[in-house]
Amino acid sequence: QVQLVESGGGLVQAGGSLRLSCAASGRTFSSYAMAWFRQAPGKEREFVASISSGGAFTYYVDSVKGRLTIARDNAKSTVYLQMNSLKPEDTAVYYCAARQGRGNNYRTPMDYDYWGQGTQVTISS
Repeated sequence: QVQLVESGGGLVQAGGSLRLSCAASGRTFSSYAMAWFRQAPGKEREFVASISSGGAFTYYVDSVKGRLTIARDNAKSTVYLQMNSLKPEDTAVYYCAARQGRGNNYRTPMDYDYWGQGTQVTISS
């Protein structure tokens, strides 16, 4: 069983930055691929970024490439999403997720086993 807790969301102006964190419980964090998803009102949950268990591989939805960066610190059992050059369309609840097993580059919610509660990110214009 894994618990994930997101933090770092808030309200910022377009062009600003935020850094989201997701802290995981347990000793097996380093075995999980991690991801960030987001869900805006009236829309389905959308893949944002993922990172392999060791951090060597990262994947992004095209709309955030060059602006958002996923990273992890396995010693701290934490995954991060550095968000720069934010746009109003980035407004959403952001969720972190963990996946057990092998393989990388999973991009659908069904691929992930554990989820955090979400943190609100609001970008004003």
